[in-house]
Amino acid sequence: MLTTACGAASGAGTPAQSRVVDVIAAENFWGSLVSQLGGARVRVISIVTHPSTDPHDYESSASAARDVAEAEYVIQNGAGYDDWMGKLLAASPNPARRVFTVGSYLGKRPGDNPHLWYNPDYVTAAENHIEADLKALDPGGKAYFTARRKATDAAFAGIRAQLAQIRSTDAGKPVASTESIVVYLARYLRLNLITPPAFMNAVSEGNDPPAASVAEMTRQLSARQADVLVYNKQTATALTTSIRELAQRNHVPVVGVTETIQPPGASFERWFSGELTALRRALDGGGQ
Repeated sequence: MLTTACGAASGAGTPAQSRVVDVIAAENFWGSLVSQLGGARVRVISIVTHPSTDPHDYESSASAARDVAEAEYVIQNGAGYDDWMGKLLAASPNPARRVFTVGSYLGKRPGDNPHLWYNPDYVTAAENHIEADLKALDPGGKAYFTARRKATDAAFAGIRAQLAQIRSTDAGKPVASTESIVVYLARYLRLNLITPPAFMNAVSEGNDPPAASVAEMTRQLSARQADVLVYNKQTATALTTSIRELAQRNHVPVVGVTETIQPPGASFERWFSGELTALRRALDGGGQ
């Protein structure tokens, strides 16, 4: 499903004699960011947006292939997360097209945790690169893009405050997760992620976790050793559903998260702020 990304940042002014850069983002979390950073001087289409779509398993469409072929700027996550985008790019080679692979920029390779947008520092680094790319593609808009960056940073002030609050009040608290989507965020927030990595990584890759890791996960939740269980709603399986139900039976708060922005029309900060609010609420009541 394709949709034009929406941005919430405002106040950067309206550029005169706008040149519009056609941008394709593989996923709507990157699409939202480039839309906010580019404002009226970009036209952004995000390919993966639907809540039932797992970006790992997305199968490209003819319309996506056409959009990529026509794009001046393409942003993909990389790190093995959206390999289908590489195939679309190869099918329509264009030396003039600029491609930003976030994972490669951050030194990540296939097999590394690809959920880069859950690390606030990685998001900032990506914003820096996107801003520079837009200025290179549209030199006449440099002042405008600088103003857009300031507006986008201001829109993220609330998220920065939420992150600081959780780090201040909840550092060290034990949390569990059905998969590796929360690893970067837990590390950033200084939470103690107790779930066996073998369990999280297997679920994230669509594989069956080792029996020993399932047993350990079950024991941890049954003993209420985690204050919160983070549950990826977009990659639910029979196993992860049973893990969520086990947590609920044992009165461990469950926080549902998604891989893509939901609802699809929301901005990155509105979506992420909602997830942080839910996590903070659960941590406040966790272990009680």
